[in-house]
Formats: sequence, structure tokens, C-alpha cells
Amino acid sequence: VLKVFKLLHRTRQEVFKNDTKALEAARQKINEEFRNNRDEKSEEKINELLKIASDVEVILRTSVIQAIHTDSDKIVLVPRKDLLQDNTPYLDKPTKK
Repeated sequence: VLKVFKLLHRTRQEVFKNDTKALEAARQKINEEFRNNRDEKSEEKINELLKIASDVEVILRTSVIQAIHTDSDKIVLVPRKDLLQDNTPYLDKPTKK
């Protein structure tokens, strides 16, 4: 449980770097969810909650991107290495091998 808790907080710090509002909101939400389920005794329920927490960590790490408003009509995206992937170009007429 502690391992997943720490992993979520590390991911939060990486994903929301330099965004104090998002960092604080994510910290509060993580702590609240773990606190609400602190007294859970059922091993099955604990495993289910850990699976959910792990899935949330993966989604945060692989799907969330920061956007910064620079002007009233401009937004700059700040991608992380985890989000950058090789892109396969689209071909209208695929070639046969």
C-alpha cells in the first residue's frame, strides 16, 4: 500500500511540475482517498483499491499533459518523455509488401 502511495505522489510531482495548484489538488485527493480507506480490512477490497490506484498512476503518467497560457489566445503544451512516442505516418494508399 505504501509503495503505491509513494508512486502516486512521485508521479504527481512529475506530471504537475511547476503547477502549484494542480500539485496541491492532486496531493489532497491522493491523501483523501487513502485516508478514506485506511480502515479497510478485506484483502479482496484492498487489492481492488490498489489496482485502481495503480491504474490512476498509469493514466496520469501516460495521458496527462501540461498546458500553459502564454497570451490570451495562446497555449503552450509541455510534453514529458513518457508521452513522446514514435509516430507512424498515415498513408492514404498502403503499400503491399
